[in-house]
Amino acid sequence: MKTKQDFYMTTAIAYTSGKPHIGNIYEIVLADSIARYKRQEGYNVFFMTGTDEHGQKIEDKAKEAGKTPKVYVDEVASVIRGLFDLMNTSYDKFIRTTDADHEQQIQKIFKKLYDQGDIYKGEYEGWYCKACESFYTETQLKESKCPDCGGPVEKAKEESYFFKLSKYTDRLIKHIEDHPEFIQPESRKNEMINNFLKPGLQDLAVSRTSFKWGVPVSFDSRHVVYVWIDALSNYITGIGYDADGQHSENFLRFWPADLHLIGKDILRFHTIYWPIMLMALDIPLPKQVFGHPWLLVGEGKMSKSKGNVIYADDLVELFGVDAVRYLMLHEMPFAQDGTLTYEIMIERINSDLANILGNLVNRTLTMANKYFGGVLENPEVSGPFDSELISLALETPMKVNEHMAHLRVQDAIDDVFELLRRSNKYIDETLPWNLAKDPVDLPRLKTVIYNLCEAIRVSAVLLHSFIPETADSILKQLNTQARDLASLKSFNGIVNETKVTETPTILFQRLDAKVILEKLQPAQIKLEVKSEISIDDFNKLDLRIGTVLSCENHPDSDKLLVSQVKIGPETRQIVSGLRPQFEAKDLIGQHVVVVVNLKPVKLRGVLSSGMLLVGEDKDQLELLHLHTLKNGIVR
Repeated sequence: MKTKQDFYMTTAIAYTSGKPHIGNIYEIVLADSIARYKRQEGYNVFFMTGTDEHGQKIEDKAKEAGKTPKVYVDEVASVIRGLFDLMNTSYDKFIRTTDADHEQQIQKIFKKLYDQGDIYKGEYEGWYCKACESFYTETQLKESKCPDCGGPVEKAKEESYFFKLSKYTDRLIKHIEDHPEFIQPESRKNEMINNFLKPGLQDLAVSRTSFKWGVPVSFDSRHVVYVWIDALSNYITGIGYDADGQHSENFLRFWPADLHLIGKDILRFHTIYWPIMLMALDIPLPKQVFGHPWLLVGEGKMSKSKGNVIYADDLVELFGVDAVRYLMLHEMPFAQDGTLTYEIMIERINSDLANILGNLVNRTLTMANKYFGGVLENPEVSGPFDSELISLALETPMKVNEHMAHLRVQDAIDDVFELLRRSNKYIDETLPWNLAKDPVDLPRLKTVIYNLCEAIRVSAVLLHSFIPETADSILKQLNTQARDLASLKSFNGIVNETKVTETPTILFQRLDAKVILEKLQPAQIKLEVKSEISIDDFNKLDLRIGTVLSCENHPDSDKLLVSQVKIGPETRQIVSGLRPQFEAKDLIGQHVVVVVNLKPVKLRGVLSSGMLLVGEDKDQLELLHLHTLKNGIVR
């Protein structure tokens, strides 16, 4: 049975539609920092992550790639797991929803819910968003568009099995109100209650017949189990839940989950659909669901159409693993979206990592070797600045613990760097190089060097959760075994006569911003232009503003997109060769410039009546699009 020292936490499982960008990778790094800290506290942590591998989008992408869905998801799951490993994340299990034991339990869960009357067969008629693969009622739409992605919806009708959410609504509201820690941050809880639960829940479609790539419903082969039951149930199937009651030791030991760490955009699914499913299965609810904010790049969310997608492996190549972990964790506030730019990254690495941390460690160990042959000793010859440093070193673990208890990772990191800054100030106050000039002051100098090394040790132990390789390197250079949180209760963890490393390692090199930014700029090439035209030639073009209503991949080409574009009262189909750099969903809703008097032509068998204007620089394409102002004017 579960004890107070058993801690089970999960991330959302990553969708295998393609390579995740750093905004997606942020979640696993955040979760890893929490898991590592819990282990330092003495908890027996089980940390699970994985991949969500079924659905229509996967089936479509596999077909476009000329592969079976299983081969396709095997490749993408390998990429995702490789990125998680690259970021030095310490998960205990990586679950895939194509795992045989998971699929078997999904069939049993579905059948159990059906047999007890919580799932029934019906027909869904409503508004369908293909990008989200979801149905919505008229009242759920926002300005006649999908409430989740903002894309277009179309009227659709489909046979489906439904889950009785409405049956459990009152019970869930009571649970949320009785357990204020269940949904965090607090603002997310109010949103779920006021926007979704109190207005009333519609029963949820939990099967599909329009595609086959999913777990088949065991008693109705026309249907596959839809994502809500398939993906969400990984949190219990991954630790050995059995719908027949033959649960594994891990399930009995770790459930209920202590923490589901997810993005704020999928909070509704995890705090409404998921707990109601657990209620129907008569399983305790998770203790907390934390909806973290987004990590943004520049002015907004990452998107291929915006050209601001950044991948973790590219950043690691530039800056190193721990630097990227630090950037992700430090630049993300508790409840607001965080923003990264290359300028911010370079500044943080230079100021925080290279200067405040790296330079402090390097010059302290260098002084220890220069003045005392690397041997640390504390004769306890105190001075006027010692008490402030020592007090802060003893207070910092308590501050970090308080912030980590509430998942305020950024604040915990700031706590540690406050101590590092104070240590640097301590050097300026004590002036070790002046003490070294007079033999009478050597005992005082020994205490100063010891105090600095001990403050660095405290910092390194606390930094282990966030930048583990760097923390381990510091502790190794200090040659100390006092590496756990318990050793921070007193300011004497380093044993007298300890000999530090003779050649300190440079933890972080300072970066030349100009050199780095130049590397990131596209290569400058000579502008090549076609033959000159006259103004009369240009005037032959009829350019209009259009709105992309829908966009899909061409069925027989891996380079073409097929868009339905509304131009005034008319809607035209336009085929464009944008797929290598744009995803179909990124074009939906864009205001674009269209050449409307281009002669219609069939491209790979699909009629195209117009052209979308793009700009080209070498092999980079930029869609020429416009923005809509509040009064409806397009510019």
